[in-house]
Amino acid sequence: MTREMLINAAQDEECRIAVVEDSQLEELYIERASVISHVGNIYKGKVTNVEPSIQACFVDFGVGQNGFLHISDLQSIHFQATKGAKERVGRKHPRRTRPPIQDCLKRGQELIVQVIKDGIGTKGPTLTTYLSIPGRFLVLMPGMNRMGVSRKIADEKARAHVRDLMKQLDPPKNLGFIIRTAGEDRTKGELRRDLNYLLRLWKTIEKRMRKEGSPLELYRESDLVTRTIRDVFNTNVNRIICDSDLTVKKVRDFLRIALPRTRSRVSLHEGPTPLFERYNLEKEIKKIHSRSVPLKSGGSLIIEPTEAIVAIDVNSGKYRKHEDAETTAFKINMEAAPEIARQLRLRDLGGVIIIDFIDMLQDKHRRTVEKQLRQAIAADRARTKILRISQFGIVEMTRQRMRPSLNSSTYMDCPSCLGSGRIKSPESASIEIMRRILAVLDLEKAASVEIGVSPEVAHFLLNRKRTVLAQLEQTKGVTISIQAKDDLANDSLHLVIRDPRGSVISCDA
Repeated sequence: MTREMLINAAQDEECRIAVVEDSQLEELYIERASVISHVGNIYKGKVTNVEPSIQACFVDFGVGQNGFLHISDLQSIHFQATKGAKERVGRKHPRRTRPPIQDCLKRGQELIVQVIKDGIGTKGPTLTTYLSIPGRFLVLMPGMNRMGVSRKIADEKARAHVRDLMKQLDPPKNLGFIIRTAGEDRTKGELRRDLNYLLRLWKTIEKRMRKEGSPLELYRESDLVTRTIRDVFNTNVNRIICDSDLTVKKVRDFLRIALPRTRSRVSLHEGPTPLFERYNLEKEIKKIHSRSVPLKSGGSLIIEPTEAIVAIDVNSGKYRKHEDAETTAFKINMEAAPEIARQLRLRDLGGVIIIDFIDMLQDKHRRTVEKQLRQAIAADRARTKILRISQFGIVEMTRQRMRPSLNSSTYMDCPSCLGSGRIKSPESASIEIMRRILAVLDLEKAASVEIGVSPEVAHFLLNRKRTVLAQLEQTKGVTISIQAKDDLANDSLHLVIRDPRGSVISCDA
């Protein structure tokens, strides 16, 4: 298996990183210079409002839009009852045992918070007081006790081994640490270097916390290239190919400290063909924005993101290899499960996700498909929770949403349909326009009516409604003018009413 990381940073406006496995796009990360993300940043903020009705508060942390902090993201050191007692790593107090937020915080109180999700639309950023500062192999968690090991390190012997290494390093008792998946096979010396780096960083942050007032940025997360190398790159990645000299230097400098033996895997892409074109990724990226995803067997996925949920439908399409419907459904569902996991990663879809697999009668088939889906999603870095598949083939799951999806970051809503994908047919628009004409003709002073509509609607009115319009002109004694305007959609209307002297008495646009 060949696994490569391709970094396209030739354009200053946008940086793209693709992870390709055996020539198939598996992961895609995009960051634009014009879009500022605050996820991972740590701030000293001030409580502006405490809202008991939703058990949350709003915090001004200096970015122009107040952040949202729920009681479930408030560390126990802020609880009056526990008198500053710290929680253990991975053992947060359950929601039911937490005191009311109005007993913990008050307006004007200063807080150290971290952004865990960027604001989307009118919603402000989501905050937490459970700080986490990532290194290459460890995550520092101030205000927590003990050590934790990444859940993705499943082997118990490996978990015990890394715990033992950390105990030998004797980290400070007043700080919590999590050993990341990348730290599983690291030596004691490598873990020590990472630990010392995080401790120096936290000491710098603490110094600024004490000396400066709020709102204040205390820690800024690294750029996309550094984050991806830190969080995604491992020894399974055979090559890192960059199309910028500056990026090559940045990656090598990072690896020189974090993984010195892998520096030789970094290379510069040369030649007239752009890097992503060379690996046929531009076509793959275009497919990510498509509603339909074809499967190799002839089936397909239909992916429909909405405001409330993401709906994914599995269709059999042209797949007809088996005589019985049960085997056909099972084979297509088994193929669809890993592709669904891949599409969720590539599109960065989050929130509540409903997957409608093709109905299967046998319980063993449903459980096998469910297992296939869980295994495929296990590699996802975002937190996920999957419920069991129902007898109707429905799977409900949630996926951590940290920033707007790739689709919403790339496209803007159509000004004609406002993102619905539908506009009125010429006939429907014409019927509504005729109602408007009848209403305005009741105005006593109306002598002429000028109607600006799309060319399609104008054609319908002038052909299918010509007789009706002529009768209205004769009976009402007015002049009705239909004008085709290329810049108007079918359900748009520009209406001007004039009196006998030619003065405008009403205008709708």
